[in-house]
Amino acid sequence: MASGFFALLDDIAALMDDVSVMSKVAGKKTAGLLGDDLAVNAEKASGFVSSRELPVLWKITKGSLLNKLIILPLGFLLSAFLPSVIHIILLIGGLYLAYEGAEKIYEFFFPHKEHKKIDRIEKLSKEEILAREKEKVKSAILTDFILSVEIVIVALGTVEEAELPTKIIVVSLIAILATVGVYGIVALIVRMDDFGRKLINLNAEDDSFSDKVGKFLVSALPKVIKGLSVLGTIALMLVSGGIFVHNLEFLHGIFPKIPSFITEFFVGLIVGFIVLLIVKGISRIIKSFKK
Repeated sequence: MASGFFALLDDIAALMDDVSVMSKVAGKKTAGLLGDDLAVNAEKASGFVSSRELPVLWKITKGSLLNKLIILPLGFLLSAFLPSVIHIILLIGGLYLAYEGAEKIYEFFFPHKEHKKIDRIEKLSKEEILAREKEKVKSAILTDFILSVEIVIVALGTVEEAELPTKIIVVSLIAILATVGVYGIVALIVRMDDFGRKLINLNAEDDSFSDKVGKFLVSALPKVIKGLSVLGTIALMLVSGGIFVHNLEFLHGIFPKIPSFITEFFVGLIVGFIVLLIVKGISRIIKSFKK
């Protein structure tokens, strides 16, 4: 009985050893994707009314956790029985990410009339705020789903030869880190200005150290958000371009002398604008039929 118990402990220790080693490897492989995930989701989770920032972020975080609960079992099943389907799903996700990035660039140069009207309104009604909030949350959860698929697939690739229990634990740990770590940092970013105001009101002295730090945080937030918006768009292009370059054989080593991240960015950009043109074309055809 005792020998059986100690044998079980040995098995658990060996499993934890494997998990520790493979988690480090998987963490390194997915680090770039987690960075992209942070940039994209920080931009998605910003731009809300101050009092709604944390509730909205919590909604997105819950959506992200639900995404992982859907993706992880499907990922394990597909990698075991239908590995080719994973590549198809990745490519479809890549098309969506490329399209979203291209649309952001297009709207920067040619903003919608509706967006212009909204920008001129200083105070939105409660219904308008909730409608915009719902739309952004939906978009953020969908983008998170696609990025989560990519993260889970890359993590699965690093533990392909491992035993099933090790595979499940390692990939699940990476998935949890992708949600808790990313959205924890996003929460800190979007609350920078509130923390800054608290520092300003910390004491009655003018121009104290806490005042300077607080004013810096308050003034820095809009610049950080704008920067994250740019980084988020670049990340969308890099992630989508990376999906195409790594999963389409004819794109492997297409420009060997150019750094891979530049190739991936431009592949994502080109594919994104092709999809954008197709979507806009179909939209115009549908509108003409409705008239």
